[in-house]
Amino acid sequence: MAGLSSYEMNTSDLVSHLDSFLEIDRYHDRSNNGLQVQGSERVERIAFAVDACQASIEAATRAGAQMLITHHGLFWSEHLQVTGAHHRRLRALFDAGLNLYAAHIPLDAHAEVGNNIQLARIAGLVDIEPWGSHKSDTIGFIGNLPKPTDVQVLRRRVERGIGKANLVQGVGESLRVAVCSGFGVTLMYEALAAGADTLLTGETSHQWFQAVAEHPLKVIYGGHYNTETIGVQVLAQHLSQMFGVETLFVDLPTGL
Repeated sequence: MAGLSSYEMNTSDLVSHLDSFLEIDRYHDRSNNGLQVQGSERVERIAFAVDACQASIEAATRAGAQMLITHHGLFWSEHLQVTGAHHRRLRALFDAGLNLYAAHIPLDAHAEVGNNIQLARIAGLVDIEPWGSHKSDTIGFIGNLPKPTDVQVLRRRVERGIGKANLVQGVGESLRVAVCSGFGVTLMYEALAAGADTLLTGETSHQWFQAVAEHPLKVIYGGHYNTETIGVQVLAQHLSQMFGVETLFVDLPTGL
């Protein structure tokens, strides 16, 4: 658990700050970013997690949080019947008076607290610049290593920051590295076009594995979960330092 001394603030003020700071209206995203479920009007303690799920909701409730901020929320534009697991999750939020706030692409792309800029810094990149398109938005980053570095050495460096990687494709030295968390392997052609010899992302699939194997690109798959734990944790530090609210990270690794 990380945070400063306890301080209570209005939920509406906190949401307004998050909406503005993360620029949630800037991005084209399936996720319904922002406050997804309204709860308590006052916030003293905030829980953070990668995924909004029964386990993270229950952990936040046990910890006495009034808000849960996640990268993957519960609402993704498609209509959902309030039945089964979805009903249980919503009921748990309502019963606890727990606010649920989600930031998907905005938290990948953010130039200060985002997953991708944090990954770029963990990898030790310099001359970092925006790169990587999602619909019409730029959400990733690209940069250079100070010197050529074997991809396995780079993998171990990344692992020290986010945990064990799932897979590395390719051998040899890395110098120019493109970064996109989650399922960013779909940007491999864009990475090659930008002169990257290495892509740092979260996961792959059977289809994309062979596509990567047929091109001169090394790929470090840090894990979808692992590559998206850092944004919420740095956002927690930001809110703790700015407002003095208590924060805690709910770690629910999937191994994927």
